[in-house]
Amino acid sequence: MGKENTYLVTVWIILANICASFSSTPEQTLFGNNNSTEWLEDYTDIVSKFSLRTAEVPDDDLCYIVPGQPLTIPKCEFNSETQTFVVIHGWTVTGLFESWVPKLVTALYEREPKANVIVVDWLTRAQQHYPTSAAYTKLVGRDVAKFVNWLQKTLDYPWERIHLLGYSLGAHVAGIAGLLTNHKVSRITGLDPAGPTFEHADTQSTLSPDDALFVDVLHTNTRGSPDRSIGIQRPVGHVDIYPNGGTFQPGCDLQNTMMMIATTGIHNMDQIVKCSHERSIHLFIDSLVNAAEHQSMAYRCSSKEAFMKGMCLNCRKNRCNKVGYGVNKVRLPRSTKMYLKTREMMPFKLFHYQVKVHFFSSEKLDYTEQPMKISLYGTHDEKTDIPYIMPFLNTNSTVSFLLTTDVDIGELLMVKLRWEKDAYFSWSDWWGNSNFHIRKMRVKAGEIQSKVIFSAKDGEFAYLVRGKDDAVFVKSKEDNMSRKEKTMHRLKMQGSLFKKNTA
Repeated sequence: MGKENTYLVTVWIILANICASFSSTPEQTLFGNNNSTEWLEDYTDIVSKFSLRTAEVPDDDLCYIVPGQPLTIPKCEFNSETQTFVVIHGWTVTGLFESWVPKLVTALYEREPKANVIVVDWLTRAQQHYPTSAAYTKLVGRDVAKFVNWLQKTLDYPWERIHLLGYSLGAHVAGIAGLLTNHKVSRITGLDPAGPTFEHADTQSTLSPDDALFVDVLHTNTRGSPDRSIGIQRPVGHVDIYPNGGTFQPGCDLQNTMMMIATTGIHNMDQIVKCSHERSIHLFIDSLVNAAEHQSMAYRCSSKEAFMKGMCLNCRKNRCNKVGYGVNKVRLPRSTKMYLKTREMMPFKLFHYQVKVHFFSSEKLDYTEQPMKISLYGTHDEKTDIPYIMPFLNTNSTVSFLLTTDVDIGELLMVKLRWEKDAYFSWSDWWGNSNFHIRKMRVKAGEIQSKVIFSAKDGEFAYLVRGKDDAVFVKSKEDNMSRKEKTMHRLKMQGSLFKKNTA
């Protein structure tokens, strides 16, 4: 047996042992066969540390709250009259806190200045080989459960004020902690929960909807086959949001990350691997600091393929939701999978549109992967020459697709569509112009829930000719969404002028 095969066998043995540990019940794994809760009050074996960080010094641990030592609570100036965030990091190669930790702490204080932000330090267990650190999540989860129970019992602190936020392996730590506490905490936010060894594990060993009154999850790096993607692929919360399909995030391609490494130093090589993974944290930070003007919206959909056709931009019956901190706490019998597109940098918000067009032609035409440029003009602004590759284009066919823009256009008034020339030579360019004619275009705006029908600006049809001028469409007088429907949607998502919705 060669060295490579020996290595693979060793890896599989380790993984098999880890998976076997996940098959046992929490009672057996975490506190033996004794089903009592006496173990919750034994603080002697706690390894994790709990630092109450401040807005003034978000990047350093200056004061630790120690379970079993009540005097450490006032010493660290814990505020029992407001809410508490418990931040749990994931696996680490360096054994140090990553740069996102103080950024998240700062953002939480910026949104909730009087809150308590506690950072869980389990670095000694998190810097082991990944399978070992993955197995440690149960012990760390037990530490966190003991801490939360002790804090609540000592202060008679309301459970509804406790919000656990876990990244990667830390998301499963939060889930296990929520499972073991005497009472369900208010909320757990999973930031791209780790995938390897957890994809097929039971719900008692991973984050799950049963672990808190409300569990919301951002999935940002689910690329690859199940159990081999960095982030878990299956839904594990009440609301599971998959930005950009959840597989890969804008700006995280090799070219962008190599450019970032060139400017910030070779020590950031790990950014190539974790860029999409860590995007979950930055999307949540974005929701804390940019909620007023740049609140991202996600839409319930059966698949990312359907979403990319623009078929799911519906807000009726809780089919859309805010992303991140301000999420509406909707609990349904089954996990809700939601999707959105984002920019590559903060603020990440994009505006979503479904464009639906029917193409006619006097001759039989059939194309694939055709480059288009689309321009949108509205009451607030405009966005011109948005690139889009039309997957197919043939005679007497209807195409529906998703279009996004980073500009708040307002209510749409006019749309222009241009068919670009192919990069390569085409015989049709030599013999004549390929063209389609279009009678109407339907556009649905996800963020404001408007449905607008556009007609050709001049005549019954607009003509789309490859390499020629734009086909121009203007707002039709046909019946669109009523003003009452638009007002009701705006009030639901933003609150009335008298009482803003801060959920």
